[in-house]
Amino acid sequence: MKTLARNVQPLLSALPLFSALSPEERERIALGCQPRQLERCEVLFRTGDACDAFYVVVSGQIRLFVASANGQGKVIEIIGPGRSFAEAIVFLGQAHIVNAQALADTLLVCVSKQALLAEVEHDARFALRMLAGISRRLHGLIQDVESYALHSGMQRLIGYLLRDVACAGSDDLTAPMCLTVSLPASKATIASRLSLTPEYFSHVLHELEAKGLIQIDKRDIRILDVQQLAQFGSH
Repeated sequence: MKTLARNVQPLLSALPLFSALSPEERERIALGCQPRQLERCEVLFRTGDACDAFYVVVSGQIRLFVASANGQGKVIEIIGPGRSFAEAIVFLGQAHIVNAQALADTLLVCVSKQALLAEVEHDARFALRMLAGISRRLHGLIQDVESYALHSGMQRLIGYLLRDVACAGSDDLTAPMCLTVSLPASKATIASRLSLTPEYFSHVLHELEAKGLIQIDKRDIRILDVQQLAQFGSH
């Protein structure tokens, strides 16, 4: 167990959720952690599976999705390096309500429910970081619902392309600037994330390209003028 903890500690120190902990605190929580390697397309858990841990992505990507009876899937979220998932379900003590699958070869740190609850009880700062992460995810889901209800498919896609500008808190959309956005997953996966069909997603991209607002190079989308694209999306 001590050897496993030593192997996990370097992974924990590189993750935002654990980086502020002291070496002694990381050693303590590492006793309840284990690394997990997933191959591309490997399923981590399915809807209805018991939840006895939460996960932090070290490298790779995880897609959280729900599947319908006809086999169609809806991507809820794409989780990249440094981000955690399933922590809310751990606190609730319920089964998983979504499926989790690796989009690429992925390395995770699995934090057991026992280790999580023990650290929350021991360190209020860690509890606050957990709450902040859950709150950010809830805020994002509320924004998604608002977007689906009030925005067109074109506006949702443009909003997604400009998300890094918005997240940076930039108020300066008045000055022309270029930006290259690298899609973190396939266009079909991003389309599902935005509740669009893959065909409509591609149609909108090519329409924006025809209008001279973007250039498409496989997964790299070059925004030629952020101001013009933002204005076009506001119509």
